[in-house]
Amino acid sequence: CRTMLFNISELKWDDGQIELFGIPKQMLPEVRTSSEVYGVCAPCTPLAGVKIAAILGDQNAALFGQCCFQTGQLKSTYGTGCFMLMNVGTKPVPSNSGLLSTMGYHLKGQPAVYALEGAVQVSGSLIQWLRDQLDVLDDAKDSEALALSVEDNGGVYFVPAFAGLFAPHWREDARGVICGLTAFNSKAHVVRAGLEASAFQAQELFEAMEADSGVKLSSINVDGGMTANGLFMQFHADMARVRINRPKYLETTAMGAAYCAGLAVGFWQDMDELQAKWAVDASWEPKMDLATRNKQFGFWKKAVARSKGWLLDDGKEAGA
Repeated sequence: CRTMLFNISELKWDDGQIELFGIPKQMLPEVRTSSEVYGVCAPCTPLAGVKIAAILGDQNAALFGQCCFQTGQLKSTYGTGCFMLMNVGTKPVPSNSGLLSTMGYHLKGQPAVYALEGAVQVSGSLIQWLRDQLDVLDDAKDSEALALSVEDNGGVYFVPAFAGLFAPHWREDARGVICGLTAFNSKAHVVRAGLEASAFQAQELFEAMEADSGVKLSSINVDGGMTANGLFMQFHADMARVRINRPKYLETTAMGAAYCAGLAVGFWQDMDELQAKWAVDASWEPKMDLATRNKQFGFWKKAVARSKGWLLDDGKEAGA
């Protein structure tokens, strides 16, 4: 559906779009579900005879691997970027809050399941940037210890809009800003602000999903490399005001693809069996008082506003 040629409501190639772009329909692949046998590996390969039985995008596979099978369940992946998906059930939900309405997954013989998706370009890659470009870290793993060496962010807020702002803002004219610096601040405050930036950006997606879906969420299932950072996870819980769950198996994209393939060939019987396998490795509950939380998120929003309109021509008014 990312080609913009697929009609996610009707589950077929969109005739209007195909005609508009002059694409012969016979060039497009046959539409199949996410979980069925499409073929087998050729005899001349090391996997000869192995059935090919699952097709999902990486974030869709992570949604399935996190066993977000019920409407309103949500997963968020933190790697170089942040990708949040919510199961919205068997009908697509149009977004009025800067998210994408997309396919979640589709099991053979069952209705398709849809999702709301929000993407942030810079999350874990900001810590890599602090290491490689500013030389304030020897190793990305040192970020938590350095950030914990100070009590808080010291009033520093870092908006990593290196190539604009993605969801929910969609502002290509934005650029990165570090706000609130004083002579008191050290590299520890900047690194802490960098870690907190991922939680702030995730919170913007979280609020957009609640607004679009009308569902008040009670937890977030997380995965990805950044979830090893305890400071980030606790701050994430403080901003979201809900429980954050990290599963025992973090490679949820691979697990989701394996689950779909296993269902297709009968290795697993049903989704209840998969749900029973999902287990929590660690959880974080909100600890920060609401007034402090609201104050910090308010400063973040002010910093985001400063980042917008940077590339506009002189004299032009930056949009909201």
